[in-house]
Amino acid sequence: MDRSTLARALEAGRITGEVATPRENNLSHIHRFLHQERQFDFGVELTREWDYDAVFALMVDRAGLRPDPEFVEGVDTISTDRCITALEKLAEAVGRVSRDGGRILFATGHPAGLLPVHMAIAAAAKSAGAVVDTCDHLIPVPEVGGDVRQIDDVWTWHLHGGSPHTHLAEPMHALLDDIAARGGSAPDLVVADHGWAGAAASRGLRTIGYADCNDPALFVAEAQGQIEVTVPLDDDVVPNLYAPLIAFVIDRAGLI
Repeated sequence: MDRSTLARALEAGRITGEVATPRENNLSHIHRFLHQERQFDFGVELTREWDYDAVFALMVDRAGLRPDPEFVEGVDTISTDRCITALEKLAEAVGRVSRDGGRILFATGHPAGLLPVHMAIAAAAKSAGAVVDTCDHLIPVPEVGGDVRQIDDVWTWHLHGGSPHTHLAEPMHALLDDIAARGGSAPDLVVADHGWAGAAASRGLRTIGYADCNDPALFVAEAQGQIEVTVPLDDDVVPNLYAPLIAFVIDRAGLI
């Protein structure tokens, strides 16, 4: 699949272009991130001073928000070109680590949106030689309750009989602590979103993350050199709309 074909599919599915996340939500989340509110910091450790204007400019540049600072309400945007460029970098990293037999950890805080994306890429990476660790026991997350568990090689947070949407970093910290306690090897690459990606990056792991236009934390982490690539996209559309994205990544990674 070429870039133009994927671009049309992304915009038709409102994964990029004009998206469902409203402008007022995007701007509010910048403020909440700067206040370091839980669920908005994604576990990202700030290594330099940031203010509203700097984060807003970053989101325009890296995510493709509308650049007019006076536009405060209405439909906002995600850059299709930046999304595809980031997907190409994701594909290159996953493909290389897989062919080298490296360890890749996949995790999501958006089980109703991005879980199928992670599952499909994890399966392709595993078939190409990547090591995707499995775990047969539940990993408790005492700070927030529940446990960490895998669904088809993708880590999720489980609570009260379901896998909730979460921005929390604690599930990833619990998982990484458990791997270390078992004497396991740290992953060579983490492909994740939300607090899963932010926590991994803050612990010095090579990380690639997906982030919506109301998720400034991962873009800041990328700007600080903690995250290798942040892929801008709407992270909660109907899952089957991501099928062209999955096909593009697997093809560009050479996993077919």
